[in-house]
Parts: sequence; C-alpha cells; structure tokens
Amino acid sequence: MSTEQKKFRFFLCQAFHLPANSKYVHRATEGTKEQRLMNYDNVKHLLADVEWELHKGPLAPYGDWPVENREEFAYVAAARLPIIREACQSGRFNAIVLLGGGEPAFMEAREIARPYGIPVTACAFSQMHIASLLGNKFSVIDIAENHNMYYYNLVVQHRFTDRCASIRNINYPLPRPDCVDPSSLHIEKAKALRGEPSEAVEAAVREAVASIEEDGAEVITFGCSASFWLRPFVEKRLHAMGWEIPVLEGYSCAIELAKLMVGLGVDVSGLMLPSDRPKKWRRKKVF
Repeated sequence: MSTEQKKFRFFLCQAFHLPANSKYVHRATEGTKEQRLMNYDNVKHLLADVEWELHKGPLAPYGDWPVENREEFAYVAAARLPIIREACQSGRFNAIVLLGGGEPAFMEAREIARPYGIPVTACAFSQMHIASLLGNKFSVIDIAENHNMYYYNLVVQHRFTDRCASIRNINYPLPRPDCVDPSSLHIEKAKALRGEPSEAVEAAVREAVASIEEDGAEVITFGCSASFWLRPFVEKRLHAMGWEIPVLEGYSCAIELAKLMVGLGVDVSGLMLPSDRPKKWRRKKVF
C-alpha cells in the first residue's frame, strides 16, 4: 500500500531516551524506526496500513537510567510536551500514540492535541479500555513495587478501580544506580527470544495464573512497557494450560485504539478538556 493510500498517519513517541553511552540502555538507540521500536515484530502487522514516524522522546532529564518512580515520570512528562506540540503543529499526523506503560503527559498531550483535532492514545489507558470490553475484570502484570503504585494511580485516574482485579508484581526492577541486577528484565527477554528458560516468563505466568484463580481476572494486561515482550509467552502458556483468556499489551492496544478514533472521527470531549476560553461553560461540575 502506497503512502498516498494510507488512511492513518501516526506519530509514535517514546517516553524518553537515554544517552547512547549509558550503561542502563535497555533498547536499541540506533538504526531504522523498525529496529528502534521495541518489540516491533509483535506490532508490525498493526502498522502495515499506517504511515508512521517514531520519535525517541526527550533525553531523560533526571539521569541516565530508565524512568520508574513518580519524580522521574514528572520530569519526563514535562519534557515530552514540546515534542507533542511540534507534532500537532506540523499538520502531518492524524493521531499520536504515546509509548511507555506509565504514559507520562497523556492527559496534557490530549489537551494540546484537541484543538488540532488529533486524538492521542497511550498504553495504560488503551489496555484498560480494551480489557473492559473483553471481560468483567482484568489484572496487570508489572515489574517493581514503586512502578506498581504509580500504575495504581493510573487505574484510579482512568476510573477502572471496579474493573481492575489486581496489580501483580514480578519484581524485576529496571536497571538504575541503586538496582543493578545481573538477571534484569532485558536479559531475561534475550533468553526467552533464544528459546532458553526465563525466570521472568515463569514469574509472569505464575502471577497471571494467580490473578485468574485468586483475584478473579478474566483478562491479563501489562504495566511497564519493558514487560510488554512477555505477552506472547504468557498467552501461549496460559492457553496451553486451558485458560481461554485474552492477553493484551500496551503498544498494540494504543495503536488500534488510535485507528478506531480516527475511523470514527472522534477525539476527547471539549467538556473534559476545555480550551482556554470556551464558547460555552458549565456553572457546576458533578461527580
């Protein structure tokens, strides 16, 4: 399909990037957009009808390690906003997909993009909404205690506390100065992709089964984007056990939700995210 024929023109933006010489780099920083998009093989079929660009996101402003706690998410969120505004002003895109499980600056990006008529999707938001279509409750498989509690707030923010069965922690924190584990998540990923046993896969499967049997989950989702590679491994194992359950990850959901919104010609409500001086305003907001 040629570029002229493509209905979807998406701007994919990573949450941050690290200096090339950082010892904490956990994804490709050079090469084609396909090589730099984490887990591209898992989403390439979804991008086949999309003309897309990949932005590496802002240079991490807090240090040279991956974002994980609230302070770091706040720095990254502020740094990502000028990138979003520039993408909107370019006139080249009809949707923006924010990569990163913690979706820093999601609501602010939607506010920036709304006057341009450009819908914005993000990973947690998209997973939760799609999961709610597929089962009564979903569980989240996530990587570390501090990230779990950050994600907990996302569940509250997106109003899914009655649909989220649990957040399950496999305890594989991202590498950082105070936490450098020789068995980190990206090493476990390399093992799994080579067909070798991976304890991270085993931990994710254990927690997924526990979320089904103990928490009442009917759909499995993932928290941090560093864990999204686990999806096909967990899905295969669960289905082999006989659990007929959907397993989702954020990139796929965010891309597909962006297509849906473009196809429907809709964007976030101007009552939810009003302009500076709206023509109509409400005297009262109720809960």
